[in-house]
Amino acid sequence: MIRRFGESPEAGRTYTRRIGVYSLLPQGNRLLLTCQTEPGPDLQLPGGGIDPGESPITALHREVYEETGWLIAAPRRVGAFRRFTYMPEYDLWAEKVCLIYRARPVRRMGPPTEAFHEALWMEATDAVHLLGSEGDSFFAQRYLQGL
Repeated sequence: MIRRFGESPEAGRTYTRRIGVYSLLPQGNRLLLTCQTEPGPDLQLPGGGIDPGESPITALHREVYEETGWLIAAPRRVGAFRRFTYMPEYDLWAEKVCLIYRARPVRRMGPPTEAFHEALWMEATDAVHLLGSEGDSFFAQRYLQGL
């Protein structure tokens, strides 16, 4: 069973399952994160949904690049969680299944290509308390503990 974070699903509400990939991107004591400014702001692990026909690893590379402008290497899956939430950008109630990876940020190619996203480096100890998702915070804390 996949660990759940956040609110319990509401009885009678229909949720669409959305599988996504997200990454811990450490460099020393810092993590590369993304801040989604609309409808936010919301501090997040970089990542997002897997497109139809796309592999999780391909999606991870694409999503990290879109949200941070960085290329990554050596992704390794470290866990998963799920949460039930409303996604205003899609006007959708979703059961998000979040596959968490750890990867190495290799090179910044430019600014994020996805609108309303800003890449930022943050001390991992601060990120644990500031990430908008309890699941993201849990995995940032695990990183601090040596995963």
